Amino acid sequence: MPSDTSEPDPRDEPPRGGSSRHEQPGAGGSPKPAELSTDERGELDELRHRLTALEASTPPPRPRHHRLRTSGSVVLIVISSLLALIAVIAVWTNSIVGDTDRYVATVAPLASNPDVQAALTNRVTSEVLAQIDVKAVVNELSQAAVQQGAPPELGKLIGGLTGPITSGLTQLVSSTVNKVVTSNQFETLWVDANRAVHSSLDKALTGKGGGAVSLENNQVAIDIGPFVAKVKDQLVASGFGPAAKIPEVHTNFVVFASKDVGKVKSYFRLLQIMGAWLPVIAVLVAAAGVFTAVNRRRALVGAALGVAIAMLLLGVVLTVFRSFYLDHLPPGASQAAAGAIYDALIRFLRASIRAVGVTALVTAAGAFLIGPSKVAVAIRTACSSTIGALREVSAAHGLHLGPVGRFVHRFKRWIGAAILAVAAVVLATWSYPTAAVVLWIVVVVLVGFAVREFLDAKPGDSTPPRSDPTVGSAPRAGT
Repeated sequence: MPSDTSEPDPRDEPPRGGSSRHEQPGAGGSPKPAELSTDERGELDELRHRLTALEASTPPPRPRHHRLRTSGSVVLIVISSLLALIAVIAVWTNSIVGDTDRYVATVAPLASNPDVQAALTNRVTSEVLAQIDVKAVVNELSQAAVQQGAPPELGKLIGGLTGPITSGLTQLVSSTVNKVVTSNQFETLWVDANRAVHSSLDKALTGKGGGAVSLENNQVAIDIGPFVAKVKDQLVASGFGPAAKIPEVHTNFVVFASKDVGKVKSYFRLLQIMGAWLPVIAVLVAAAGVFTAVNRRRALVGAALGVAIAMLLLGVVLTVFRSFYLDHLPPGASQAAAGAIYDALIRFLRASIRAVGVTALVTAAGAFLIGPSKVAVAIRTACSSTIGALREVSAAHGLHLGPVGRFVHRFKRWIGAAILAVAAVVLATWSYPTAAVVLWIVVVVLVGFAVREFLDAKPGDSTPPRSDPTVGSAPRAGT
């Protein structure tokens, strides 16, 4: 008979510290996951290897409409860049014709330009001398000397001084003209005259004539008749009587002549009409290109850079065209004066190009900095950490944001959108903004975002710091 004290078989006992591999759940606690055998583990590794190879060899399917959206976005962005280029020219054209103050501010500096003054002095001097019969003046002097009782030989001697008298007369007229065109009175006369004739500028630039500026025979010319009249009065006042016989003169001071002027005249009215609408159309087309793109942030960067490149191209074209303009002046025209006039006329156009270009670059930089790139993240983190450190220092000195901080944290995105919207409205409504204006607006926007970040009290930062129990009143008993 078997003994009752025999030891149980060790194989019948469960392993220490847990249940057996085939223990059913619910019998005394949660079972541990079943261990895999060597064969099962090898089979699992093989399946994982095959799955990795399959994923590497078969790229994820790309929706076909993404390609169409990308192509359409690129086309719209390119069109908007070209429209921006034309829009800047159209706005400048419209401002020159439609805004009297703008036109006067454009041409006013020419009155004190030395090259223009020298060219006008030479041109008016030649015109005045052409109206004076030097030989008749010499004959009058000779006859007057004889009538005063001078010997006939002296009269003949005076009659042979035509050359020296002509030279002296030229010097007299030239000095008189120079005094006129370099005086403060001439600057006032220049500004008042240009303001008065601005109403006829539209007709002049469309080839209908009239005004102080004309486009006739494919030439751009300034009427210097009023200046000849002023010199005539000065000569008479200085005692040169024969100048009173100078008739009323209307002559042109040509600054540009080319067969391409006709083409400019043909497109001028179209640019003037489109000046008010092209900027809006360009912005809308660019917005459509960004909205159509799959990655709108990258599309915004591309659209902004496209406008910046268009402005750079326009600046290069203006520089190249300046050489073309000077090479097509008529013989005898002053290139220095013509260059000064060209630079004055496109001065505000260049300012607009710089303003639009800076705006585009700032927009591209902003769109890049909100992206996920390492550089953008590093810059944002550095700025946030710096402002956060300032906020902590302020809190340590007793500044607690309270409801203001919670409000800013809750509506942080809306506040940022409002800052950008106000900046956009200010820039859009500013009359003829310059690059400096754009940069100042950017500075104000950055300050606004910095203040927003400083006032942003996160939930963990809104609680005031706990006071030191060793300072002040002792803690209550039982706490």
